[in-house]
Amino acid sequence: MTEAPLLFNPFEPGFTDDPYPAYHLLRQTDPVHEHPFGFWLLTAYDDVAAFLRARLSVDDRLLAPGPVRDQREQFRRDRRSMLDRDPPDHTRLRSLVSKVFTPRQVAALEPEITHIVDSALDDIADAGSVDLISALAFPLPFTVISRMLGMPPADHALIRELSGLLVRTLEPIGDPQLFEEIGKASERMDTLIGEVIAHKRANPADDLLSSLIAVEHQGDRLTDDELAAQVVLLYVAGHETTVNLIAGGVLALLRHPEQLALLRTRPDLSGNAVEEFLRYDSPVQQTRRITTEPYTVRDQVIPANTFVVASLASANRDERFWGPDADRLRLDRENAREHVSFGGGRHHCLGAALARLEARVAIERLVRRFPGLALDGEVEWNGRINLRGPARLPVAV
Repeated sequence: MTEAPLLFNPFEPGFTDDPYPAYHLLRQTDPVHEHPFGFWLLTAYDDVAAFLRARLSVDDRLLAPGPVRDQREQFRRDRRSMLDRDPPDHTRLRSLVSKVFTPRQVAALEPEITHIVDSALDDIADAGSVDLISALAFPLPFTVISRMLGMPPADHALIRELSGLLVRTLEPIGDPQLFEEIGKASERMDTLIGEVIAHKRANPADDLLSSLIAVEHQGDRLTDDELAAQVVLLYVAGHETTVNLIAGGVLALLRHPEQLALLRTRPDLSGNAVEEFLRYDSPVQQTRRITTEPYTVRDQVIPANTFVVASLASANRDERFWGPDADRLRLDRENAREHVSFGGGRHHCLGAALARLEARVAIERLVRRFPGLALDGEVEWNGRINLRGPARLPVAV
């Protein structure tokens, strides 16, 4: 009797709670996985790392006809951010945005981030037990990016609601009603941000959005549509991933008490700890590219115009690269920074420095403030395949 071929199924019950056993099986048996739905999946570290450095495309218009192209077509109108553009458009957008998003400017935010964190910890101390997502992991990056951009406080609640829908565009979707809801959310977000951009043009201030409006390179500036797309990208891709990093890092510590004790006795490990959190449970589980010509991996040829998924989460747990303790959290792991959680090549995450800073300050001060920090109930996961993380993380202090 012939054994049925392995089929990657991220919709299988329980997958989003713990996808790592499925990734382990794929790495061992089919690391270059051709899926019958028309895409390929890479799960081994070496293959993923090389793939991220390759000069491939993110332009969905290059896709061959099929189910994957049909779904990607649903979001065509929103593909204006640098995340979804190839050179020369990507090069132009990234160079303009990076001029006002420098490591020095990010580092200067540490006092403000520390103040926001300490204020949240005061509230947690008063409450005694909280959902860490709503008490710290979500509001911290949202507040930081809103203040950086100079978004009016009155708009924050609506932006939170809309970005929560728009982030679903980074997930596989099969619900037509959800497509419709996302489309409406996109239109409302465009209108809201367009109004803020118009106000900032007339009344520039000392904030990131005013700087993005003013930035110029060789006579080139961002258009209003491009400005709006980069703002949405910062909220959707930047904010949601940092929520996962902070929550996932705290959960990993609580499930590895010996590592939590190590961090308390070795605060000098806090920077490397963030790298290990990124490796151990990647806030972004996968990224995609489109082949522009046949691409060979392990003697298998992936055709041109094919959608390829690189599993960052699987690569970060590959025992062939990380060793036999790849599934263990180890804050003193010497090569932790070699994770691929921020992608690679020309699409390496522009907000990596900010995410690292927010996570380091939040987790470092949380564990120092509360020596009795402990889980206080069942963890609930957000059910997402790509931006996977806890939706509810009950803790007692």
